Amino acid sequence: MSEIMNIYFAGSIRAGRNDAALYFKLVEILKKYGTVLTEHVGNPNLSSAGEQKDEKYIHDRDVEMLEQSEVLVAEVTQPSLGVGYEIGRAVAMKKKILCLFRPDSGKSLSAMVRGAHNGNSFIVKEYSESEAEALLQEYFAQQK
Repeated sequence: MSEIMNIYFAGSIRAGRNDAALYFKLVEILKKYGTVLTEHVGNPNLSSAGEQKDEKYIHDRDVEMLEQSEVLVAEVTQPSLGVGYEIGRAVAMKKKILCLFRPDSGKSLSAMVRGAHNGNSFIVKEYSESEAEALLQEYFAQQK
């Protein structure tokens, strides 16, 4: 791992911004552990319409940031094709992956995500918002 870790944070944008306030909090916590390359995902003013940029530009920029990252942290409670795509690309790039899921949401986590958990490079953690800081602290302490 590099001295300053690059973190790619993934959360739903076009699939719904109901968790935008939570994404903001997670990004703020993640900043303690490195540079959050995708800090914009936590911007509460970013709408579900997404950024007003060319879609190819967004794709290529985000893939480049994913390549630069050491770890992908994905909040996967809100089902999102984009987040699933980012997770798949991160697996192919052999990145460390942490997926966060809130079971109290009433939603079901995809078997493709939960089933990828291997306890090492791909970790799925169920959590509540109040547990997020301690969970991330524990995860990043193990990454050193």
